[in-house]
Amino acid sequence: MNANQSKLVNLFFVIVIIMTSSCIQKQNKNSLETIQKIQTESRRLNLFFDKNFDEYVDRHPQYQSYLGIKKDYDKWDDMSPDAEEFELEIAKKSLQWLKDSVNIKFLDSQTLVSYELYKKKLENQIHDYKYRLYNYPLNQMNGKQSSIPAFLINMHKITSIKEAEDYIARLNGIYPLFKQLFENIREREKSGIIPPTFILDHVLNDAENVITGFPFLGKDTCALYLDFYNKVKKLETSKLEKNMLSQSAEQALENSVKPAYEKLILIANNLKNNYDEKDGVWRWKNGSLFYENALKRTTTTNMSSEEIHLLGLSEVKRIHKEMILIKNKVGFEGDLKEFFIEMKENDIYYYPQTNTGKKNYIKDAERIIEEFKLRLNDIFITKPKAKMVVKAVEGFREKSAGKAFYQRPAPDGSRPGTYYANTYKMRMMPKYQMEALAYHEGIPGHHMQISIAQELEGLPKFRKYSGYTAYTEGWGLYSEYLPKELGFYSDPYSDFGRLAMELWRSCRLVVDTGIHAKKWTREESIEYYLNNTPNDKLDCIKMVERHIVYPSQATAYKIGMNKIIALRENAKYKLGSKFDIRYFHELILSQGSVPLSVLEKVISNMIELELK
Repeated sequence: MNANQSKLVNLFFVIVIIMTSSCIQKQNKNSLETIQKIQTESRRLNLFFDKNFDEYVDRHPQYQSYLGIKKDYDKWDDMSPDAEEFELEIAKKSLQWLKDSVNIKFLDSQTLVSYELYKKKLENQIHDYKYRLYNYPLNQMNGKQSSIPAFLINMHKITSIKEAEDYIARLNGIYPLFKQLFENIREREKSGIIPPTFILDHVLNDAENVITGFPFLGKDTCALYLDFYNKVKKLETSKLEKNMLSQSAEQALENSVKPAYEKLILIANNLKNNYDEKDGVWRWKNGSLFYENALKRTTTTNMSSEEIHLLGLSEVKRIHKEMILIKNKVGFEGDLKEFFIEMKENDIYYYPQTNTGKKNYIKDAERIIEEFKLRLNDIFITKPKAKMVVKAVEGFREKSAGKAFYQRPAPDGSRPGTYYANTYKMRMMPKYQMEALAYHEGIPGHHMQISIAQELEGLPKFRKYSGYTAYTEGWGLYSEYLPKELGFYSDPYSDFGRLAMELWRSCRLVVDTGIHAKKWTREESIEYYLNNTPNDKLDCIKMVERHIVYPSQATAYKIGMNKIIALRENAKYKLGSKFDIRYFHELILSQGSVPLSVLEKVISNMIELELK
């Protein structure tokens, strides 16, 4: 921790909110006895937090791999109903221990915040258990049909024969893992929770891609075998040993992976026959209650679906007005819809649909991030230590995957943070949006926020590695806006792209609530995007399908961004010349991911302290 960061952390200790009415009386603050009690109780509670976190990691081999831990490198997570119930019981016991065993009067301010956050997390987990079936295990975003091979390709490193054997063990473990998946699907089917046909079509496409190519039928080589072969090829061992390992992988693919995916394909096809052609969660038993609850969890606010819907409509209207100004600035004579058509159809705004075009997109995204790095010192104190790379989404999942996403680095530095750009259809990745997209996923966006969080000292592990979507995605969207103040987006078309990205997130407020609260159809939802954004039709379709499988998730971005900007503007207004953007950002980033309400109180207390 550098000197500036230490200064801010110390400042945070002073200004962090007191989240209960209980506090240490003034006359005891300076007593050695009280100080010792505070240190002892805070240390005891933080040990409890880290013990619980470590035990959770021990129960989840895949999470171990995400963190760069190779303890159970040959295993998969247990996703059975029994495992879910076990996690529930642990949550109940942990919550009871917090209530019975912790004297909150003797917690330092940082630990008190951790206490309240952890307590609320457990309460939410227990409350939401009744909604555990309200999701689709088969989906195009993170369904096992694509997330499992993506995990092996991106998370499972092979630097030794043992790690190669662990990879093979995981291949052999896919069929038992999928048996749990099938049981989870059947459990939801009993409750009428069946994915829409178009979602299942994506799943089927992904699944078929996984088992196409050597050693299966079809040309080329399947992605998993190619990944294993290329990793093993780099090992310093004999050719005979490498051949034996490759043969074992081939057998595992034939004996475990193939039958697992064949059965998944059969189940997905059968599900298609039972779908009722409705999309929103309102059709499920207590679906409306589930959705309002999901919105509260996602946004960390008490906003209702109606309030969010109206906010979205208002933001769309505002951004359209700003876009008209840019349209006029570049001399376009038609109306805004005609300008949207121009941006959609003119080839000059897109990379060609060629291997060279795709490579150039990745290269230019890297350049954009490197150029912004040169300005970091102007607006930030702490910078991430972890490295970051830009990669194209793998071929086996690019058709169904989103346009861009970020994967956190391993805490030990063994794996960099990764900004994935989907180059499947270059019409979905316009040149005028790539600047904002790179800032969001890379620097100063997700890479910076997530890397700094897991590099923080003095916080329990659950605060370093877990998160609140409104905070993380709010920061991501804020990171699209921030560079404009530094002179970036100098090209008006690029600035239009920035607004187009913000418009996209505003439309999400309208459409997500439209689908799940107002019973909009898939077609109505797609039409809203087409009429109000310059985005490609496929982009609009994918987003609507994302809303359908991730109810509430897409509302987090705009609500989080609005809150961060509002907090900043309020601080600037009240502090005047005392306001320092670098210290504002340090406070936002120096505590891990937190609910927006906590963020608001932290900034409010900082203002009060500065004005004294």
